[in-house]
Formats: sequence, structure tokens, C-alpha cells
Amino acid sequence: MDETKSVQGVVDYFACNVFNDDIMRDRLPKYVYKALKNAQNFGMKLDKEAAEVIANAMKDWAVEKGATHYTHWFHPMTGITAEKHDSFITPTPNGKVIMEFSGKELIKGEPDASSFPSGGLRATFEARGYTAWDPTSNAFVRDDTLYIPTAFCSYSGEILDKKTPLLRSMEICNEQALRILRLFGNTTATSVTTTVGAEQEYFLVDKETYEKREDLIFAGRTLFGAPPPKGQEMDDHYFGSIKRRVADYMKDLDEELWKLGIYAKTKHNEAAPAQHELAPIFTTSNVAADQNQITMDVMKKVALRHGLVCLLHEKPFDGVNGSGKHNNWAMSTDDGQNLFEPGSTPGKNFQFLTFLCAIIKGVDEYADLLRLSVASAGNDHRLGGNEAPPAIISIFLGDELQKIVEALESGKLIRANKKKQFVIGVEALPNFPKDTTDRNRTSPFAFTGNKFEFRSLGSGDSISCTNIILNTIIANELCEFADRLEKAKDFTSELNALLAETIKNHKKVIFNGNNYSDEWVKEAEKRGLPNYISTVDVLPHYLDKKNVDMFEKFKVYSKAEVESRYEILIENYSKLLHIEAVTMIDMAKKQILYAGIEFTKELCETITFKKSAGITGGAEEALAKRITKLTSEVSEKTAELEKLDKKAKAIENLLKRAQCYRNEVIPAMESLRESADEMETIVPKKIWPYPTYSDLLFNV
Repeated sequence: MDETKSVQGVVDYFACNVFNDDIMRDRLPKYVYKALKNAQNFGMKLDKEAAEVIANAMKDWAVEKGATHYTHWFHPMTGITAEKHDSFITPTPNGKVIMEFSGKELIKGEPDASSFPSGGLRATFEARGYTAWDPTSNAFVRDDTLYIPTAFCSYSGEILDKKTPLLRSMEICNEQALRILRLFGNTTATSVTTTVGAEQEYFLVDKETYEKREDLIFAGRTLFGAPPPKGQEMDDHYFGSIKRRVADYMKDLDEELWKLGIYAKTKHNEAAPAQHELAPIFTTSNVAADQNQITMDVMKKVALRHGLVCLLHEKPFDGVNGSGKHNNWAMSTDDGQNLFEPGSTPGKNFQFLTFLCAIIKGVDEYADLLRLSVASAGNDHRLGGNEAPPAIISIFLGDELQKIVEALESGKLIRANKKKQFVIGVEALPNFPKDTTDRNRTSPFAFTGNKFEFRSLGSGDSISCTNIILNTIIANELCEFADRLEKAKDFTSELNALLAETIKNHKKVIFNGNNYSDEWVKEAEKRGLPNYISTVDVLPHYLDKKNVDMFEKFKVYSKAEVESRYEILIENYSKLLHIEAVTMIDMAKKQILYAGIEFTKELCETITFKKSAGITGGAEEALAKRITKLTSEVSEKTAELEKLDKKAKAIENLLKRAQCYRNEVIPAMESLRESADEMETIVPKKIWPYPTYSDLLFNV
């Protein structure tokens, strides 16, 4: 009975804090509701009168929920979200206040934009910025504030956020996909949307333990740390029984997300100790980007309630798996079609094959853009480390689709089988339809039955950049296909020729094997596939002419906006490594060296005492020599790191600065860590200055 009530409770409170379609239908006049739906679905502008009605209804609903403030919530190029809170109160002549919210306040806000990254688009003194309401993403209430999703631009119109180009990319994807659908005789679909389900990996550590680690606080990852006696080698944590404290956290997290209308669906333990995953149900790319940012914020705040800290760095701990975010991406029509659904006979489903070939061509031609969409100093630790896909971008299709694309290339007749049944072999268990492909967890871009899973994103990444690029790539390829097919005298013959030509020219990007293997690295090089191991290697390709031309062709970015994003990313790379270097220097000087000296002192006192008592021999002298050597190494390597960090920071050219950090500072950091981590294995726990990996990974 209690369980039934609990289940009904979820149904009752789901999306209770969202100004969603049901609320709008109930609270808005029919003509206003219709105008808003036209704005959401077809991009039609709202008039001033409708905006006033919507603003008043939104305010009344939010106040009933306990809101006293509102904020235009936006996605600047910091990778996180931003908000400025204003109260609803308006003074009255009698010294009282009333709660007001106008259509003008709903549609436009004016936050100070001077301190947000612009990548040279504007001068620091140019402070004015505007936020513009995005009606395609629902407003919601958190705490005492009404959150209104908005786009963000400068006074002179430069795009300063991640939402605007994502919306633009969705629009062009819709336009070009509809052109293809019309060629296949579909006259019922009026819109095509890209949808995303972003699986989110994360670590949970004890808050008190976390607060004793300067590196976790400032860098988000451990810069020092010897391996624990046990890591993930027994595979016992993956999908294992969830500990009570973690289960309580997950329960609260689900409830908070459900109240905000976020379809949190799956939760489980991940491969590494203290690592977990949350997966949502698909929704449109724009809403998915908003909801993933909310999810990350809620994850952190709920963790604090439980005396925990949620870590979203790509590689918080050396020697165990880092955390990714799997971007499950698909395309759907408003008449109910998933455009990546092969159907029971994919070989005969030429509409599906057209979209598939467009993706194959796009991933091959714009692999650099896909790689840089997940590029960061943190993710460089993870990609290719036998826990995440390599930096080489390739596509996994599976055996069945592989045979079909080979047949397309050769022009042979494709004999498609009916969807196979997966036979479990136990009579009491039912058989179920077998997917078109197996999953390949080593592939960066894998077809998984009716969608593509891009597995290379880091845990803390915004999904906007990746989906802007995916949407723009597919729009570009579909546009090329449509331009050619619309001129064809014989559509079928031209389509067959187009698909065969596409496979022949771009099949090199298809790989169905083990992407972790050394053999694949060699094979990829033979095929001419790029392998951008480092962020510094790939970011300059943002400015390649083919990439800038594509963005400008579809008005997703101007050339200046592409350049600004490159500057922000390359500068952030150096900034992050500077923070890490300075943190290491501080920890080494104030903690690690002191621990080495303290232990040496203790050993020497023991040696002196033994000698005075006439006792000779023992392990103390050898141990004292070893710890003295390591302490000296740490001191020397700290001084070297300090020198190299100052050298890199002084370089004015952004790319050369980043290269110096990559080529000189990172090796110095790794060398310092090596000596310090060896010290950790020798110095007694009572002297070692901060919690170890054993403390961090196994005490929740």
C-alpha cells in the first residue's frame, strides 16, 4: 500500500515545479496559448499583448510556488550557467509593495556582460549584454526563484552563449532534413528535431575528506595520490549493490530532478570505486542541454545535504576510470518517425540509408570538429586510456549494417533479413528482438540500434558544443544530398549513385573492432584518419577554412564568433594547467616537503637513540636515506615546476603558451607527482598530510 502511494506520488509531483504545457493550457487564454505554441513549434514571434499575459500567468504560478524572485538563466561560454536574481516586488505610493512581472521583463533582461568570456569579441569596458527568453524551453521554479531559460548576446549583437548557436543548428537541421523527406514522398512531417539523452557519470566522496584535499578543491582532481591496494581490477563495483548512503543520495536526486520535469531514468554503480551513473530519457537537444546543466547543479547541491561531494571532473583519480558523458543523439519527425530507425529491412529502407550515409560522410569530413567539441586539459587524461574512446574519431556500425553499406558501394542487391530473435536458452525466460548491432563501448561514435552514441564527452562538459557541431554537420551533408537529388532526372538512379559514391569515399571512417588496440592506431594512420591526442593539437582546426565556411554558410557562427570560441578554449587550457601547477607547488611546499622532513627527523631520532643504546643495524638508516632522497627530489622538482609555470604564463601568444604548458609544464607536473607518490607509500599515515586514495574511494 505504501509502495503504491509512493509510485502515485511520483506521478503527482513530476514536473510540479515546471511551467509546462499543462500549466500553460490551464492558465492562458486560448489565443495566447496558441500564439505561444506557434512560437515554440514554428519560431513565430509573440506580440507584446501575448507576452504580457504569459508573464503575468507565469508570475502568479511562480508566486504560488513560493517564488519571490525571477532570473534570466543563460549559458555563457564558461561552460556553466549564469543567473542574476531580481525580485517581483514593485513599490506602491503608500509605502507597500505589489508583486509584478511584465512582458518586457519576461522577454528581455540586461545582465552585466563585462566579466563573461568573449574571446576578443568585445572590449572589457563594453559591459552591456542582453538575455532573450527562449520559449522552447520551459521556465521552472527552484528554491524561491523563477528560472527563465534565455539566450545571451552583447549590445552589438555578438553571440556570447551556447544556447543561441544550438537553436540555430536545430533550425537548419530541420530545414535540410525536411528537404530529404519530401524527396522520399513524406508530406506529413512539418518539423524534424534532434534529440539527446546525456548519460552522466560522476564520483561521490565524503565531504570532510574532500575538504582536506587542496587539489580537489581548486583543480577538481587529485594532483597527487599513490594507487590504493585495490582499485577496479575485480570489476565488483560495476552494477554492484548500491551502498545505503549512496542510495539515499540517488533517491533524493531523483526526486529533485523529477520535480523539475527531468526524466531521470537509470542509476547504477560505474566501473571505478565511488563512481556512479545517471541516465535520462531522450528529449529535444535544446531542452536536453538545459536539463543536463540543471542535473549537474542539482547533483552537487544534493550531495552536500548528504555530507558528500559530487565530482564531475573527467579524471579525478589516476589509475581508475575517469568519468564521461555519453551523448545519445537521434533525429525524429513530428509525424512519429525516428530517422535512424533501420526498420525490419534496413537494406530496403533507403531513407534510413540516406541519413546514415550523410552521417558517415559528415563524421569523416569533420572529425576534427567532433574531436575539439570534447577537447579540454581534463579530458586529455581520459581519452584513449582504455576507459574511454581514443582521440581518433571513427564510426561503429555493426556487422549487419556493414554488409549493407558494402553492398551499397558495390551496387549488389541487398537481401535483408527479418529482425532476429535473441534466444536466451532458458524456457521460462522470453525471447526478445535482437538489435541491429551489438554495442561497442570502445568506439567514439557508435550506432546503437536507432541512434548514435558519442562517448567522448567529459563528465563536466556542456553538451551544447557537441550537439551544435553534430547538428551542423548533418545539416551540411543533407543540404549537399538534397541539392544533388532535387536536380536529378531519375531520382532512384541518382540516389543509388550518391549512396555508393559516399560509401566509397568515406568508408575509411567505419571501424567495427577494438578501438583500444594498438593495431587500430596503426590502421587509422594508414587510412589517413587524424589522431589529435592533445587539446592543443586539435583546437587550431576550429579556424580551418572548411569549418568556418560551414558555420557561416548556415549562420550558426560568424567567422568572428568561431575565432572567439577558439581563443576562449585555448586560453582556458593554459589557465587550468596554471591553476593545477600552482596548486601542486603549494601542496608540495607546505605539506609534502614538511611530511618528508618530519619523517626523516623521526627516523634520525630513532637511529640516534639506538646508537646510544649500543644497538646497530636495522631498517631506519636505509629508510632515512631513501626518504631524504625523495624529499630532495620533491624540492628540486617543485622549484623546476615553478620556473616552467612562470615561463609559460609569460608567453603572450595563446597557442604558444598552451604548447609550453603541454610540452614542458605537464611533464614537470608528472615528474613531481612521481616522487611525491613514492613518498606517500613510505611516510606513515599519521604524518602524511592529506587523505589517500583509500580514504577517498572507499569511505562512502
